[in-house]
Amino acid sequence: MMRKSIFRHLYVQVLVAIVIGIFVGHEFPKFGVEMKVLSDAFIKLIRMMVAPIIFTSVIVGIAGLGSLKRVGRIGLKSFIYFEAMTTLALVIGFIVVKVFHPGDGVNADLSKLNPHDTQTYVTKAHEITVTSFFLNIIPKTMVGAFAEGEIIQVLFISVFFGIALASLGESNKPIVNALEQVYHALMKMIAIIIKVAPLAAFGAIAYAISHFGIQSILSMGKLLASVYLTCICFVVFCLGLLLRLNGISLWKFLRYIREEIFIVLGTASSEPVLPRMMAKLEKLGCSKPVVGLVLPAGYTFNLDGSSIYLTLGALYIAQATNTHLTFWQEITILAVSIVTSKGAAAVVGSAFITLAATLSAIGTIPVEGMVLIIGVDQLMASARATTNLIGNGTATIVIAKWEKEFDEKMAEAVLNNPNPVNEVPVAAQPAPILPLEDINKS
Repeated sequence: MMRKSIFRHLYVQVLVAIVIGIFVGHEFPKFGVEMKVLSDAFIKLIRMMVAPIIFTSVIVGIAGLGSLKRVGRIGLKSFIYFEAMTTLALVIGFIVVKVFHPGDGVNADLSKLNPHDTQTYVTKAHEITVTSFFLNIIPKTMVGAFAEGEIIQVLFISVFFGIALASLGESNKPIVNALEQVYHALMKMIAIIIKVAPLAAFGAIAYAISHFGIQSILSMGKLLASVYLTCICFVVFCLGLLLRLNGISLWKFLRYIREEIFIVLGTASSEPVLPRMMAKLEKLGCSKPVVGLVLPAGYTFNLDGSSIYLTLGALYIAQATNTHLTFWQEITILAVSIVTSKGAAAVVGSAFITLAATLSAIGTIPVEGMVLIIGVDQLMASARATTNLIGNGTATIVIAKWEKEFDEKMAEAVLNNPNPVNEVPVAAQPAPILPLEDINKS
């Protein structure tokens, strides 16, 4: 009975799937490569759901806020928080690579590097500019944003539509109620899809081991150790301190979202757990409007793990190719990374593209050097995506506390429960919509 109860937990199933994936990838490489389809199919299923969930939850959330000034205030606080934390992450990655020098001794010969494997990423990187990023927030068409599944575009439409709907007054009530029911139905669909997460984790890990090989991964052990240790330290010391200052235990919070953490580790993307994180943060005591605005925005503007990777990866390539950098050139890397980090997204491979954009903008570090890290990028993606996940969860809690829209008693009850119900919460019990007169009073 003990064994049955353990393996009923999704995070245990994902962990076992990861271990099996490593074995299959090593022993049966041809079969392991073909298993990538499982991970790709799972992520496509989730991405299919993300846009409508963000759309419905943000609109219902704005209707619940009542005052449009609160929308602006939450947005401004979120932007300041995101900028501060991603800059801190960039600086920490910069310091770690300067202290431990993981690229020393590699002595890569640029003439022997084949840039073919990174050409696709470099081509995409040239398309990333500050202007294009901000213009990309506005979709070509409303339908196009949902079809492409761009989180920031869907969020833009959702906020715009929510504000317009709120201005209609009492006549918006039937629409808001209908959208809320659609939201709960979508969350039920997510609960069904998430049951196949172990298969996705198995496929992703089997592919990574089969495609790149154990030897390739072991040879990059110093770089991998630097990335993982830096991400762990950032979570424990920076995010842990922030949570502690706001009355939340980091360890209890990590235990609460353990299933989401293992799913992200297995799939190397934080996008599959976005709907579940929204639901869990609401259950934790964060108000629905804050969750609906802060968490989706954080998936574009608050990628702490990707920020760590940018400076660490850029300076690692410089060290590995024996590229000497002056102090001001290093500061330039940091400054450029602050801008390019906002162009990353929470999907597989985006941070690698952003790194290519950073190196192209700087011009002093050879872009061809990215060939050196492409073999272990999938494993580094797991670390940065997990850090992104925890960072955005922390951001939502902190901003909810700042806005006094956090139920501490609810959080205490949830976090102190050693065996929380890990099905997608809140979907079964729709949150009540405030009467229009109460909204106006608030």
